[in-house]
Amino acid sequence: MQRPPQTSLGKTLKMRRLVQGLWQMADQERDGRSLDLDAAAEALLAYARDGFDTFDMADHYGSAEIVAGMVHKAMRDAGETPPTILTKWCPAPGPMEAGTVRAGVERALNRLGVDCIDLMQFHWWRYEDQAYLEALSHLDALRQEGLIREIGLTNFDAAHLRMILRHGIPIASNQVCFSMLDRRARGAMAQVAQDHGVAILAFGTMAGGFLSNRSLGQPEPAQIDDWSRMKYKRFIDRAGGWSQFQDLLEVLNTVARRHEVSISNIVTAWTLTQPGISACIVGTRLTEGDHRADNLRGLTVALTAEDQAQIEQALSGLAPIPGDCGDEYRKPPFLTASGDLSHHLSALPSPLPVVTRHGRQQAQSGSIWEEKAGFSRALRCGSRILVSGTTATAPDGTMVCPGDVEGQAVFAFDKVKAALLSLGGREEDVVRTRIYLRHAKDWEPVSAAHARAFGSARPANTLIGGVDLIGDYLIEVEAEAELHQMAEPKG
Repeated sequence: MQRPPQTSLGKTLKMRRLVQGLWQMADQERDGRSLDLDAAAEALLAYARDGFDTFDMADHYGSAEIVAGMVHKAMRDAGETPPTILTKWCPAPGPMEAGTVRAGVERALNRLGVDCIDLMQFHWWRYEDQAYLEALSHLDALRQEGLIREIGLTNFDAAHLRMILRHGIPIASNQVCFSMLDRRARGAMAQVAQDHGVAILAFGTMAGGFLSNRSLGQPEPAQIDDWSRMKYKRFIDRAGGWSQFQDLLEVLNTVARRHEVSISNIVTAWTLTQPGISACIVGTRLTEGDHRADNLRGLTVALTAEDQAQIEQALSGLAPIPGDCGDEYRKPPFLTASGDLSHHLSALPSPLPVVTRHGRQQAQSGSIWEEKAGFSRALRCGSRILVSGTTATAPDGTMVCPGDVEGQAVFAFDKVKAALLSLGGREEDVVRTRIYLRHAKDWEPVSAAHARAFGSARPANTLIGGVDLIGDYLIEVEAEAELHQMAEPKG
């Protein structure tokens, strides 16, 4: 059997361009259902021995890490090259001390039965809680210690991926949803990935199996039971609905017939030609089905200019999925299995602690200067929230992205939004921002970052250049918000 081609992952790894995704193990074990782990490991071992030997999983994918570890051990014991393991750590929001991060990594090491994880991918629930930067710094220390070979991200957007890279944390990959229905990663994400040598790992490429011949000409499903199809049916609805989806499938079927392959093969071939995409993650329901032979045929298809033009014409009629990569986990519409975050999180804590003094609520970021200079990061007085001048200072007190104004702007705007959230506000409540720049020439990337952060509110804004800011900071920003509905603080 032909083996999928390999590609580089960071500085130390190789992986297959077709990755076996084990997310569906969580669904197979949902609601207390049991799965024969020995049978699952035997099925996955067959995949690995046929060259499908890059596995993607996570700490919350049921027994996926355990089963992958069984395969890893079997191949080591047989003197074979073991599979490449891509797993994820998706911690609950909270403090990210060194011990917390180490415990997350050691749990994965123990479940996998290995001494070093090939790729540890990190997920974070909202950028306003800036402890993620501390977590990534601790992961980098564990990488240098030898417990991790490479660090990846999952569901980070382009601006934050770039900021993390410019801060000096080595990121090998970013795993994001990408398919013909969801083409967000073709824009800024692809550019950042190509500029910095980051692999984009595309999941959801088959839309839970909807992008296949079995959906062609079929009526819209009235009821869906598995999590994967529940999730991707939301993408179909958002992109234009079942009728428009059928139009896309008709075009893909025409192209597939021309090449004498399946619709899924055309989907794979198209995905792997997209800018920045290093690999497709193809979901596998172990012990229930085997699509290895068909998946390989997608690697043999060479799409012509006519094919590409026909596909792009069909895609142009679909509504774009809103936002940037990962937004489906951070802001409505939540295009998840449940339509919200209930199967991931019960609640999100306040990003910053809040105290009440003299009848006014104050958010504190922990900066030593708040105590020394006697001010609050933000103060709520009635329906008004006033946010103090804010710089790109990490939770540990260090400067974020020294010398990079765009990265500092992204981080500083997030900190402003953290203060707003902690006091019951939102970015839509902002009525005025003021931006102070060390160099007036930096106005353009900062303005673009401001548009991403507050463009939905369109507040009054003043930008001043040539300011002698304290220290080596390149930007400082302050904000004012007016709460029309008097939301209660979350702290």
